[in-house]
Amino acid sequence: MSAGPAAAEERVLSTLNPDGTRRWLKPHPSRGAFYRRRLVTAWGLIALFVALPLVRIGGKPAILLDLPKREFTFFGATLLPTDSVLLMLLLLGIFLAIFLLTALFGRVWCGWACPQTVYMEFVFRPIERLFEGNPRQQAQREDQPLHPRRVLKFVVFAVLSVLVGNLFLSYFVGVEQLLHWVRSSPIEHPTGFGVMGVTAVLMFIDFAFFREQMCIVACPYARIQSALLDQHSLIVAYDVARGEPRGKLVKKSVGQLRIGDCIDCGNCVSTCPTGIDIRDGLQMECIGCTQCVDACNAVMTKIKRPLGLIRYTSEAALAHNGKDHVFRPRIVAYPLALVLVAVLFAVALGNRGSAEVSVFRGMGAPFIVQDNGLVTNQLRVKILSHADYKRPYRIALGADAQDMQLVSTENPVSVAAGKTAVVGAFLMAPQSAVPGGVRAVQIHVTDQHGFEKSVPFQFLAPVGGAHGGR
Repeated sequence: MSAGPAAAEERVLSTLNPDGTRRWLKPHPSRGAFYRRRLVTAWGLIALFVALPLVRIGGKPAILLDLPKREFTFFGATLLPTDSVLLMLLLLGIFLAIFLLTALFGRVWCGWACPQTVYMEFVFRPIERLFEGNPRQQAQREDQPLHPRRVLKFVVFAVLSVLVGNLFLSYFVGVEQLLHWVRSSPIEHPTGFGVMGVTAVLMFIDFAFFREQMCIVACPYARIQSALLDQHSLIVAYDVARGEPRGKLVKKSVGQLRIGDCIDCGNCVSTCPTGIDIRDGLQMECIGCTQCVDACNAVMTKIKRPLGLIRYTSEAALAHNGKDHVFRPRIVAYPLALVLVAVLFAVALGNRGSAEVSVFRGMGAPFIVQDNGLVTNQLRVKILSHADYKRPYRIALGADAQDMQLVSTENPVSVAAGKTAVVGAFLMAPQSAVPGGVRAVQIHVTDQHGFEKSVPFQFLAPVGGAHGGR
């Protein structure tokens, strides 16, 4: 007979049993003051998540990440792949904001605002308790996967996953395109229907089965929190000095050994959505949701002890009887860097203009000498429009090249919003106008709305009457 799986010597993950099997967490909600605040915050964020794709700023969606077109719209400004500096500054600003938020308030994003936490704890788990009862009743049905209540719960989960999946998809395809897909047959848009279906299935798997493992196993944030937190960061922590030695509630008598305020009721563990014991100290799995705070405060109220045995504090404050230094180098450095990035982003966005113009030399010979003595250079003018609507752009020579002639295949050239147009052109000049063989000229591009851009171009010609470029 083969031996069963060996038990781990120490806990590996809070979602694993000692023998390596999945430990299904069924947290009991603690509806205290922090829970009520999180509930208001969560439903406010859900309302914002639903409304943002419908909000239009300057005729554009508030947020649209159009991957096929490679256009990224944020509150009226559309960034293109060519806006590499702006995209880099935007990402850098997001990272700096995360660093600052974590240094100040710990994992407040995870426990209060992350979509995974918001939907899991305030939408899907409440529905689960509605259909299957409290955690104790759910545990009694663990060996009944096809129980009618559980089946009905999964049906509701599936419907919600489709709705949330479609909302999530609207950020990438737009509300108008999504509504068109919903109203028409899937045969007309198999790719769009497939993307929507895969998104909905992933949502269902996440909230029905993967659950808290998204925070514990998949999300990289927990792994890097050791680099983002310091001794002064705000965390949810257990006051060891006040709580230990823990023990059952007894009436103290003279000469009796002191017992801490923790009565070892286990409520802080049973309410934790990631299944940890906060009394073991700061852990990777803690998302700062404050459920253990509400659970402990309720017990402290009943036994008439001061609140805050588990509370928002810092490791430094716990070690120094509540004394802590709020200001420290990173708290100054992060905001300064964030302000600098914001200024650079605003300047770069302001200087971007309504279009980008590039001039390239044409393929083939650098120049051609015609029979009439004129030297011709072939060039290509590339215009990338940042305007909100289609505009005509006129190509001309600068004031320093009035003795030359520009002939274009299309002038003015019309460029749609967010699109790129490349137009071919020929620049001609008498050889006497280029005595040294090279002459710098300016290609001037304008539109009727005040845009103007001059791009340098090197006009080439034979030196000393040679016709080697023909």
